Amino acid sequence: MLLEKPIAPTVEEGERLLRAADAAGARILIGHHRAHSPIMAKAKEIVERGTLGTLVAVMGSAVFFKPDHYFADGPWRREPGGGPILINMIHEVHNLRILCGEIVAVQAFASDATRGFPVEDTVAINLRFASGALGSFMLSDTAACARELGTHVAGEQGVSDLRRRGLLRRDGHVRLAVDTDDAAQDVRPRRRPLVVEAVPDERRGNDARRSAQASNGALRRGGPRRSLAARERATALANLRVTEAIGEAAKPDRSTI
Repeated sequence: MLLEKPIAPTVEEGERLLRAADAAGARILIGHHRAHSPIMAKAKEIVERGTLGTLVAVMGSAVFFKPDHYFADGPWRREPGGGPILINMIHEVHNLRILCGEIVAVQAFASDATRGFPVEDTVAINLRFASGALGSFMLSDTAACARELGTHVAGEQGVSDLRRRGLLRRDGHVRLAVDTDDAAQDVRPRRRPLVVEAVPDERRGNDARRSAQASNGALRRGGPRRSLAARERATALANLRVTEAIGEAAKPDRSTI
């Protein structure tokens, strides 16, 4: 089974799934595709080699805008468990563990002030790593950010997907139509869609395809690859444990308010 991340909504359910898979002699690979990314492998090599010096602190952000139809298409996304902590932050937890080592403590504040849904839309997170390094992370799915275009233009989406959707022109430019009603950075009355053009990095698109192919190949092959699937199951559970801890830490303590 190739199972999309997260492995389950809770650690308890993830452990129950793995017990059932082991009893059936089945293999499960979780869709943490960045584990196979040559970009992440190179970054990890640079950090571990000490090229950047001693890792003291890390700052990160995942800031993007999910339009109204995203929640209309999936009403469960308005409820606890459907927000950016579980759906999106679990990818960043994976990245942080690859680059910075194990996370041993978290603090967090969550807010639903923008949409007012039962689920969070913005989170401020503090992290402590086993090495002693500290980290901070800003997460929001209600704030448009120009940098987020990088993911859609030349990152994990891949150049071939852009061509298939007719967004990649022959001169190598990408056309993305952004509805001005949905783009938080454009509050003008409805006019013609804003067209953003960027040049994709062909190499990054190829890297994204190779990482996906490596992930699928690891699941198909038997023999020594079985241990790889087992390690990645353990990684998926570890990612979920940290993500769940962030969610718990972000719950308001009414006694201190």
